[in-house]
Amino acid sequence: MDVDAYAAAHDAEWRRLEKLVNSARKLSGPEIDELVELYQRTATHLSVVRSSSPDPHLVARLSSLVARGRATVAGAQAPMWRDVTRFATVAFPAAAYRLRWWWIGITVVGNVFAVILAVWVARNPDVQASVGSDHAIRQLVEHDFANYYTEHSASSFAFQVWVNNAWVSAVALMFGIFLGLPTLCVLFANQLNLGLTAGLMFAHGKGDVFFGLILPHGMLELTAVYLACAAGLRLGWTIVDPGPRRRGEALAAEGRSLVSVAIGLVGVLLVSGLIEGFVTGWVHVTWLRIGIGAVAEAGFLTYVIVLGRRALAAGETGADDLVPDTVPVAA
Repeated sequence: MDVDAYAAAHDAEWRRLEKLVNSARKLSGPEIDELVELYQRTATHLSVVRSSSPDPHLVARLSSLVARGRATVAGAQAPMWRDVTRFATVAFPAAAYRLRWWWIGITVVGNVFAVILAVWVARNPDVQASVGSDHAIRQLVEHDFANYYTEHSASSFAFQVWVNNAWVSAVALMFGIFLGLPTLCVLFANQLNLGLTAGLMFAHGKGDVFFGLILPHGMLELTAVYLACAAGLRLGWTIVDPGPRRRGEALAAEGRSLVSVAIGLVGVLLVSGLIEGFVTGWVHVTWLRIGIGAVAEAGFLTYVIVLGRRALAAGETGADDLVPDTVPVAA
């Protein structure tokens, strides 16, 4: 089946159904009948598209439209726990896995930049001198870097870290709409700080301290930040190249997928914040605290790969529409 031709043939019906759903509370009697008929037709169209040659974007669009139509016709909603379960097992992993190539690319570019910067700083005393005085640098590498993780109570520090990282990720996500340029600024500012600190620590023989304190929480934290940047850049690129969809439709779909990523990252960053607050500075066995971070990182990546691949194969993209229940009422 030619999916593009099929979509073109029925697009007017889908748009009409969407219009009726959006104005469901003030429909006339004939319009209610039309809504029910179009909902049934669209459900059939979704079944046809799924079974023949599933296009992820078209399946996502029709799935959302059918779900909204069903809620409008029936005036019922699944229990909230089902929505939460669906989000955790389908929407978020699907949205994250769909971004995997952007995610991997940003991870590679960001880390290569940080490593090159760290090597440059570590090997050039003049660069180190331009960063700060010898006293200030020694204070950082010998005291401040390690003390940063224990100078506040674990719970307070974990909360502060969580809020800060969530804000950084939100900026990377939201401002991707500006062609992804602010997202790149967030990425490279983060890697600049990482590379500069690493270079100073290694230059003074504290590389083991650096990795011993960064890795426990940093593996999961940086993975989450890279995912946020991937979502922001993907949104910005959609403006440049919306693909076969209209630019407005493409942006709307990417925006809904971005919301799934943003909500999911709140939980991921909470876990990394708890590790940073309760493990990094307080578990004194280096291999144990790094092992805790590695388990958290492996668990998250396995979750995204297994559930995300399954959801994407089923035509999910994470671009779910969450709308309130409505019941059609004749005007």
